[in-house]
This record gives sequence, C-alpha cells and structure tokens, in this order.
Amino acid sequence: MPSPQHDSLIDLFRNRPQLAVEILRDLLGRDLPATTLVREENSTFNTRPSDDLEADLVLVLGPPAGPVHAIVVEIQKDTSKDPRQLARYAAASWLLLRCAVTVLVVCPDVRTAAHYARPIDSGLPGYRLQACVLGPDDIPAITDPQQAAAQPELATLAVMVHGRERKVVEAFAAALADLPDDHAPKYYEYAYSMSAPDVRRLLEEIMKSTTWPVYSPFAREHYGRGREEGRAEGKAEGKAEGIVEGEAKGREREAARMVLLVLAARGLEVPDEARERITTCADLAQLEAWASRAVTASTVHDLFGETAGEDR
Repeated sequence: MPSPQHDSLIDLFRNRPQLAVEILRDLLGRDLPATTLVREENSTFNTRPSDDLEADLVLVLGPPAGPVHAIVVEIQKDTSKDPRQLARYAAASWLLLRCAVTVLVVCPDVRTAAHYARPIDSGLPGYRLQACVLGPDDIPAITDPQQAAAQPELATLAVMVHGRERKVVEAFAAALADLPDDHAPKYYEYAYSMSAPDVRRLLEEIMKSTTWPVYSPFAREHYGRGREEGRAEGKAEGKAEGIVEGEAKGREREAARMVLLVLAARGLEVPDEARERITTCADLAQLEAWASRAVTASTVHDLFGETAGEDR
C-alpha cells in the first residue's frame, strides 16, 4: 500500500512534470529531446488477458499528437517490485505512444537504488532495460538558501535524503520565506511527509522561533504581521499593559489564521462550526497545538483529537 512518502513524491513530480526531465538531464546525464511541452499520461497499461499494469506516473514530452519521449516515474522504497515489471511498463508505453521511453526510478534508500540500477532482462530475447535510478548519492545536499529557492523541488528531495545535515534543513527553511504563500506550504508538507522522524523533528525545531512555532513560511509572515498589529493596538491605548494585551491578541489572531491556512493548503474542508471554534479560541497554547496537528491531520476531527460525529 502506498505510503505518505510515496504519495508525496508522486505529487511532487505530478505538480511539476519538468522536474523529471531536469533530473534525467542534469543529475543523471540522460539525453532527452529539447521541448518545453511535458504532460501527464494515463499510467494504467492494459495487457489483456493479463491484469492491468499501473505505473506510478507517466510523463510525455512533446505535443499530444506527436509525443517525442515518455518518462515512466516509479517510486521504490524497497526491492519488493519485480524489476521486470519496469521493463513491461516501458514496453507498454512504447506500444501506446510509439516513442522512446525512459524509466526513472526514485529510491530514497541506497540498497534499493543499487538493486534497480542493474540491467533488467525482460525475458524477451534482445530486450534488456536499463532504468535511470535516482538514489541518495545522486541528490545533492543543498546548503545554499538561494539555490534552494531557485530549485525548491530538488531542495525538498535534499531534505528527504540529507535532512540529518542541519545546514540542508536550514537552507530549505530559509528558501521557503522567498517562495509565494501558495507554494511554500506545499513544499513544507512534501518535505515533512517524505522525511524520517528525526528529520521531521529537526524541521520542526528549525521552523520555530524562541516564542512561537513556524509551521510554514506564510505563517511566519502572517504571525509577524499580527504581532505588529497587536503592538499598534496596545500603543493606541497609551498603556504599557495595552501593548502586552495587544500583542497577545495579535498572536492569537494570527495563530488561528495559521491553523486555517495550513488546513487550506492541505485541501482539508473546514466546516463553519470548526472555523468558528478556531477563530474564537483565546488559548495560544491550544492554537499552537492545533497548528502542529494540522500539518499531518487527515480531517478537521483529527485536529481536535475527535472522531467524526463525536460531540465536543
């Protein structure tokens, strides 16, 4: 059954198909046709009378009426898949699209990468597949924030593979601040879901300040804005306690906004009752706890620690 890491990697390639082309050209030295047209193709191959075959992702270079190259993207965390299946994917793609086919196997594990890097004998005389394998050794450890901002997909993969190096996560976190608000939370979620538990903890640590947690760069921006608004409120009252109270209100307001923004970025539906519960909460610690849960929650009920239909 696909894992969150598997699904996030596929989403990363699906949301930016050109990434597969860049990896094959720039990291693995593969010669591909020069075209800016890259689209996703149906990844289910019918081989009647046998069962359907379904690759993780199929990308096609060139116009629909004249494809010039196909890339079959497979995510493999272990060696459980028969390598000959990859040869069948390539053959089925060639039969369907009538163009050259490259199989790109992304392996977060070194041993798995070595397994699929070997030539694959299909069993059919004369047909031997050599898949292109992207393993940990092929993914650079990006420690320059400017490079991470310029190549956010590659920086996300770098966190997955090299995230135990603090500078890699620091560069990634710094780069997020330069990305648009609607993009940054997606990359944060990809990196978080694809990483090992210890890397996740480092991500959380680095994405915090001394007084509040930053779960995404847009939260950093909005929180800071709320803190300034709260300070302005307090100063307008002309009292020292007003400044403190205004800042507290700003923190609460922006923490609530942060929770809602994370939920929205992850595509989770927020009923009116839940939205009101979040926006009216005056407990900053509770809001921060909800923000933490929002990163991995499957539903809004998970955010509150409830099951669907359970009374509060």
